[in-house]
Amino acid sequence: MSHCNGHRMRRRILAAAVLATATAALPFSAAYAQSAPAHKPKVALVMKSLANEFFLTMETGAKDYQAHNASHFDLITNGIKDETDTANQIRIVEQMIVSKVDAIVLAPADSKALVPVVKKAVDAGIIVVNIDNRLDQDVLKSKDLNVPFVGPDNAKGAQMVGDYLAKRLKSGDEVGIIEGVSTTTNAQQRTAGFKAAMQTVGAKVVSVQSGEWEIDKGNAVASAMLNEYPNLKALLAGNDNMAIGAVSAVRAAGKQGKVLVVGYDNINAIKPMLKDGRVLATADQYAAKQAVFGIDTALKALSEHKKQSELSGVVETPVSLITK
Repeated sequence: MSHCNGHRMRRRILAAAVLATATAALPFSAAYAQSAPAHKPKVALVMKSLANEFFLTMETGAKDYQAHNASHFDLITNGIKDETDTANQIRIVEQMIVSKVDAIVLAPADSKALVPVVKKAVDAGIIVVNIDNRLDQDVLKSKDLNVPFVGPDNAKGAQMVGDYLAKRLKSGDEVGIIEGVSTTTNAQQRTAGFKAAMQTVGAKVVSVQSGEWEIDKGNAVASAMLNEYPNLKALLAGNDNMAIGAVSAVRAAGKQGKVLVVGYDNINAIKPMLKDGRVLATADQYAAKQAVFGIDTALKALSEHKKQSELSGVVETPVSLITK
């Protein structure tokens, strides 16, 4: 593990740099500067898998931010061990309700399954802000819940990546999509964005299968697709972990350079693959800033004594195309 340390330090410094720029534009900092609040709010950040570098970066970003604003709020961070461990994430939210936090910033592992426990939190008077993966709008409506979503437009981001790939494809080319956890809104939106891009060039999506956001599962799905569709020209992966799995599958099938791979997230591990062309493109949605944007939205609501029902619906955060 020790060889990662230099990496991690670099990532910290990077996250700090990204944050320094984010902090400049933060809405509440100036308002807070005059006086620290009488009651220092406790904010809980509840993430998905901390085995995924994306969420580690998010956590580091949030912790750095809290360290710079220590007099304004306390932060508790939690995550689950893999992307599908929904039951455990629900338990964590329940623990946060019991420990009477003032706000919960949640990246839900499942867009529907987390709604009942979110309702429990809101009923307990806790401000809840949704980041990363959007809670299901219909289920929220059915429970008469308003939960602000702070995050990027995943369909737009994926379409950007898909459009870049489309320049290398022609009408009739066969492609496969490796989807994230299919019950999550961001997986569905990324698939929709990929499909839209493929449609504009007339490429044929011959298969969509879930790689559950993970390297090994992404690898297995990619191998099966390459096997079943020998003429496959590209694999579009819903995140970089699955793209890494797809790259190994392409190599194992002896199709390097023949099958193009794209991803989403711009994690550190993907950078050398972008450099040498094993991955054509990915999208960056600023992991280090995502939790910070969410924490800000929560703190602003608390400082203005807003009720959950008065919070605005969507705060769109940036996403950019990343290529070699």
